[in-house]
Amino acid sequence: MRARFGVPLKVTAVGAAVGAAGLAYAAGFEARSFRLRRVTVPVLPHGARPLRVLQVSDIHMVSGQRKKRAWLQSLAGLRPDFVVNTGDNLSDPEAVPEVLDALGPLMEFPGVYVFGSNDYYGPKLRNPARYLLEKAQGKHGLNGNAPAVGVVHNPWEPMRDAFDEAGWLNLSNTRGRLTLDGLELAFTGLDDPHIKRDRYAEVQGGPETSADLSIGVVHAPYLRSLDAFTADGYPLVLAGHTHGGQLCIPFYGALVTNCDLDTDRVKGLSTHTVGDRRAYLHVSAGCGTNRYTPVRFACPPEATLLTLAPKA
Repeated sequence: MRARFGVPLKVTAVGAAVGAAGLAYAAGFEARSFRLRRVTVPVLPHGARPLRVLQVSDIHMVSGQRKKRAWLQSLAGLRPDFVVNTGDNLSDPEAVPEVLDALGPLMEFPGVYVFGSNDYYGPKLRNPARYLLEKAQGKHGLNGNAPAVGVVHNPWEPMRDAFDEAGWLNLSNTRGRLTLDGLELAFTGLDDPHIKRDRYAEVQGGPETSADLSIGVVHAPYLRSLDAFTADGYPLVLAGHTHGGQLCIPFYGALVTNCDLDTDRVKGLSTHTVGDRRAYLHVSAGCGTNRYTPVRFACPPEATLLTLAPKA
């Protein structure tokens, strides 16, 4: 007997087995195979001591994720000079205590943060193929789609209060400063462009002239935000949101970024240019997934240790 369209049942069975094995690997192993990316960015003044920055992003915590929680806690052993949290901490409205437990050791260090859409709203079940369709249609977040309705509102306020109490700077459409080892670091942050909460007009004006380094921080690396930071002269922008593509093709890379950033810069360190100005851009692939698509393929979950070094 043969399957429809002349495909032998044996071939069909083999294909199904391969697909099942790939799904088991993506969900059972790779999605919990946490990695640390290390990059060096030459942005500090000449003669300055290098600074170690830990960026965590897109945790998407779900209650019961003990391995992820333990891994995040272990990152405190890196002893970073400061921490940057680029948002989407939640994928479960009941998981705020577990997020705070996971980040507790890191909250002993100076830090800054912005929120992403999933900090404010719970995820919805979606067909992953819609990301490809929306890319083809030029729709990204609320930039092209109808506003979300019937969504779960996450309890983000206790998380914000805990971060603030620990001394982390809330950079949602505002500025902040840290003094570390005699260096003055200035930060300019935006709320999430993916849901149109960014208000660059409220923070425009460029880097602070009295600071040794100014850094732009945003959850989703939409081009309008990257263009604004770069045109204003920021030397470094940190973002998350993309999950590195999440489901990638080996030796090819990501198919989507879930924003209007190109797939060549879906994760890691790159540059962004506007006119004659250029900024370094680091996009974290994050360490979690939407609770309804708990899989990663050819894109392990990660955090990043950035070494900010003196300019060449």
